[in-house]
This record gives sequence, structure tokens and C-alpha cells, in this order.
Amino acid sequence: MMNNKEAFRDYLQLEKKYSPHTVLAYWNDIVSFELFNSVHFDQQTIDQVNYSQIRSWIVSLVDADVSNVSVNRKIASLKAYYKFLLKTKQIEVSPLLKHKALKTPKKIQIPFSEKEIDAVLVYLQNPIGFEAIRDKLIIDLFYTTGMRRTELIHLKMANVNFSTGTIKVLGKRNKERIIPVLPVINCQFESYLLERSGLENITDAEYFFLTKKGLKINDSFVYRLINSYFSAVSEKVKKSPHILRHTFATHLLNNGADLNSVKELLGHSSLASTQVYTHNSLSELKKVYKEAHPRNQK
Repeated sequence: MMNNKEAFRDYLQLEKKYSPHTVLAYWNDIVSFELFNSVHFDQQTIDQVNYSQIRSWIVSLVDADVSNVSVNRKIASLKAYYKFLLKTKQIEVSPLLKHKALKTPKKIQIPFSEKEIDAVLVYLQNPIGFEAIRDKLIIDLFYTTGMRRTELIHLKMANVNFSTGTIKVLGKRNKERIIPVLPVINCQFESYLLERSGLENITDAEYFFLTKKGLKINDSFVYRLINSYFSAVSEKVKKSPHILRHTFATHLLNNGADLNSVKELLGHSSLASTQVYTHNSLSELKKVYKEAHPRNQK
């Protein structure tokens, strides 16, 4: 018979439609607390616990130098588990009902400058061969659409529409959205597909982006690709696909795009998620304001 932990895993996979990576992260956090509970409280299940037991786990994690961000993520996994037990009437009250997350420093994501973007694209200006053409297209697609890494990885051949100049992506919570692509990207699509058709063996034919061995690209592949190209032109600490998404939003806002339009392009469910990008736009506005206002010239 399936236990509550396994039922929760199925719930995340089948109903919430979380990615395998996310489901595994939840599972590992729950197993970790389960092990702690077994060792310190001689309790084989975590279905019926009190907050003091969870707090003991939190203290042990902090003592082990686990960051507050990671601790909060682990507790979020437990919260989701007890919410599931409430939903299935396994418990009446969540032991985390009054828990407050640990304080974490707000990290400002620093986008690439237009100069850094241009430097990478100039380096890849005349790509020759499958890999160079693919790499330039991936970087250009991130920068001109703001799509997420997982959306790019799972982009399918059937979801690229050349006639309308759009792509359909599957975002968070299995939400589909249509993203327009620039004509220059459409041209790159054609060059890439020509090279792609020349691959000797194609295993994952339904997916748009492939490795030279004909396999679907993965998370680490895309991260390494972005990090590698941008390390040559940028000294920023973070050089990831997410920073390119952040750059897309920031550059649009800096050049006059309204927040609602950027929200739709990014696939955010609320404006609050999009507003994190406005601090860079405000910096740009302040710069323009100081340079242009007559009172600042005196």
C-alpha cells in the first residue's frame, strides 16, 4: 500500500505537474527531516509531529552552516507536504501553521550590459557549423524572448511557427504562452534547422535544440554554454541563463516598455514578480534625469 510520502510525490508529479528535478528536491527534503526525526525522536513517520521537532531540525541545519535560503527551501517542502496531508484529511492542523521564514539578504541580480551582449554576439557574428550556429541562436533567443531555461530545453519542433514568427512554450505550472520572435531570429531558425538536418543520428527528434549527438540538451549543458561565452566578456559573478532573462526584462524597461507587457512576455502570473526588474530601470531613469534636467545644469 502506498504511504503518504509516496502519495505526495505522485501528487506533485501528476496533479501539480512539477518537473522531475523539483519533485526530487521536495522528496530529498522530506526524507532528510524523516531521518532526523527518526534519530533524535525515535519516530519512524513525520506525519504526526509538533513544531518543536521541526524547530530542532532547523537549529541543526543552521548549526551545520546551511544557509537561511536553503533552510527556507527545505521548510517550504515540509509546508507543502503538510498542506497535502491537510487536503487528504490525514491531519487537522499543520505543525508549520505559525512558522516564520528565516531572514535572508535580498540579492540584486545584475543584468548584462548592452555592451556585454553585443560583445558576445559580435564574437558569434558569422557562426560556421552546427554547434556555433546553435549556440548563437540559443543566446539570441534568451536575450530576445526572455524565456526560461527549462522552456528553451523543452521547446519542440511543432511549437515553432515560422509563418507567424512565434513560438509556443510551456512555462511554470504547465501554463502555455505564445512568444513573438524577431525576424532576425526566424532567419537563424532556418540556418540552424539546415545544420540540424545534417546530424548523423537524431534520437530526440521532437525537440528543437539538440546536441551534436542528436540528443535533447539539458540544464547543465545550457548553463555551461551561457557561462562559457559570457565569461570572456563579463566579470559579473553570475553568468547564467536566468541573468539573460533578467537582462531581457531590464533592457526592455530601460527602453520604454511598460511593466504589463514585460509581465506577459516573461509569463509571470502577477506584476509583483516582474517588479523585481524595475530597480535597474529606475537607475537608468535617474541617470537620464540628472543628465537632462535643466536644474542639474546650474
